Amino acid sequence: MNNHVKLKGRLASYFNAPLRLGFFLILVNVILYFISLPSALILSAFIVVYFVIVLVLYLNNRSVFMNELVSFATEYGQIQRQFLKELPLPYAILDDTAHFIWMNEEFLQLTGKEKDYSKSITSIFPSLTRDHLPDEEKGETEVEMEYAGSYFNVQFTRIPLDEMATNSDIIDAEDYNGCLYAVTLFNETATRIALQEVDDQSLVTAFIYMDDYDEALESVEDVRRSLLTALIDRKINKYIAGVDGICTKIEKDKYFVIMRKKSLASLQESRFDLLSDVKTVNIGNEMAITLSIGAGYGGLTFAQNYEFARNAIDLALGRGGDQAVVRTPQNTLYYGGKTQQVEKNTRVKARVKAQALKEILMARDKVFIMGHRLGDVDSLGSAIGVYRIAATLGKEAHIVINEITNSLKPVLELFKGNPEYPEDLFYNSQQAIDNASGNGALVVVDVNKPSITECPELLRLCKSIVVLDHHRAGSEVIENATLSYVEAYASSACEMVSEILQYIGETIHIRPEEADAIYAGIVVDTNNFIARTGVRTFEAAAFLRRNGADVARVRKLFREDANEYKARADAVSQAEIYRGTYAISVCTGHDVPNPTVIGARAANELLNIKGVRASFILTDYQNQVFISARSIDEVNVQVIMEHLGGGGHMNMAGCQMSDVTVPEAIGVLKRTIDQMIEEGELS
Repeated sequence: MNNHVKLKGRLASYFNAPLRLGFFLILVNVILYFISLPSALILSAFIVVYFVIVLVLYLNNRSVFMNELVSFATEYGQIQRQFLKELPLPYAILDDTAHFIWMNEEFLQLTGKEKDYSKSITSIFPSLTRDHLPDEEKGETEVEMEYAGSYFNVQFTRIPLDEMATNSDIIDAEDYNGCLYAVTLFNETATRIALQEVDDQSLVTAFIYMDDYDEALESVEDVRRSLLTALIDRKINKYIAGVDGICTKIEKDKYFVIMRKKSLASLQESRFDLLSDVKTVNIGNEMAITLSIGAGYGGLTFAQNYEFARNAIDLALGRGGDQAVVRTPQNTLYYGGKTQQVEKNTRVKARVKAQALKEILMARDKVFIMGHRLGDVDSLGSAIGVYRIAATLGKEAHIVINEITNSLKPVLELFKGNPEYPEDLFYNSQQAIDNASGNGALVVVDVNKPSITECPELLRLCKSIVVLDHHRAGSEVIENATLSYVEAYASSACEMVSEILQYIGETIHIRPEEADAIYAGIVVDTNNFIARTGVRTFEAAAFLRRNGADVARVRKLFREDANEYKARADAVSQAEIYRGTYAISVCTGHDVPNPTVIGARAANELLNIKGVRASFILTDYQNQVFISARSIDEVNVQVIMEHLGGGGHMNMAGCQMSDVTVPEAIGVLKRTIDQMIEEGELS
């Protein structure tokens, strides 16, 4: 066997050095013959004796030398093999098809396999496949996996067989090809547990606000007010102490909370049951106390967590209260929000916002007003009201509107061609961009989500931005607004604008067509004063009636043609009652200009069916599927629509879905309802 072993490299050079030295002496001897013959003869005799001795040693001892080398290599290989066998890390060798060739004892003990196990690695670890093996360029790959309740970092190392032979100082094998793969498993369970423990102990800051503190106290006798406050304090403090948190009262109706992330996780798991628990406090108060909770974590500093908590509580209040919002750098989570926000009887806030709006507009050269894409009567009516404010202040104002839907045409006809209004009252997006200046003001009405405004580019071109909206705020909001007036309890943006109009000044004069447009917006969004109406809604309507709004004229604006009426009736008649309480239907509306409006009206009609708690109408329009969602008071359709990327109110919401068909959208809607019912978000 040793005769087939060839020496190479430095070892071969060392072994052949005596022979090479002999040939060097022969060369010297030849030269010496030309210099001194006696010296050359003596050297020749020496060379003959030298070669005889070297050849005898080379021939007689070569096999012994080779045996010693092979023995050393064998013992060295056995040491390496023993080391790998007893290595305290699971280690194995795979062939190029990802099948096992050899495993050490730690690997055998971990997997419970026998020594001769030769199946694929996938048979033991399903998550590891041949695709994870490194190629020639990478040479090494790492994969994380879970096995037997532990977490491992799996390291694959490619071992080319030809490179093994090339690097060997003992053998010379030219026909080696292919490769092997070394697999090493590093147990990272303890590290993960330690990291998770550190993460669980990280700081979470939170705020707890009482939504209707003053209103609730007014409904209680004076002698019982302190008792009501004490009971609420006890509920909140006991709840936070139960999760090892710290709660301190910073104002009469506000609390600041510090807790661990692990504690927050338990509150999220229980879906912040404090929200419902606090409503049980009743000592004769006619109005139940509701809370808003805002929490933040995951920031790089404590100050950043505090800012996240501030943003979260603002979102909770902007969405109507009675809910919890958790804000992180990655996302925003919502909990609760099943109660309609209580209307505030006082209009002090409206007066303050009106004064602030007046000061902002007075300092600007131009005023641009826009609502949401595919505008409705509420967005146009509120825009007309803001135009009247700007015109009264002597400012050039333009309403940005791109697509004129069928429902808007009757209202727009009141102003287009009217000599009382400038011809350029209405701009499209491009005209607004071309005429926007750094000293312009932008008033956004009936929307607080920048991506669905008529012209999102205006948000960065105008120096001052004002937001007037009645929709609950979501994770996407208009940032850096100079003035933001978002009231989720308001029935419509037109109601909010009509209140502001009353506080702008005595010199303001509202024309009858303007009053009709604003009144029409309230009628549409309240479904003829049926949904979300309060005292202030009727007060706003009365103010508009005093300024010339005519109920008969407004009613004529909403009359449908025959095709629209048939499309709405067809959508209602084809409705599917899902899970016994959710009405789902499709509005085809191929013969109507704006089927989404018809779909919204059909959704309202479906609520008249006994047993229907929420209705959903899907409309395929402009390569998108529009969903109009409606409810009365039992289901929060806003939360459902938010799961689908939309939003709105508790009982009036919607969304737009791209790259889906209507049947696919229905399937997504049903799965969302099922999931929310399983998770307890819907009852």
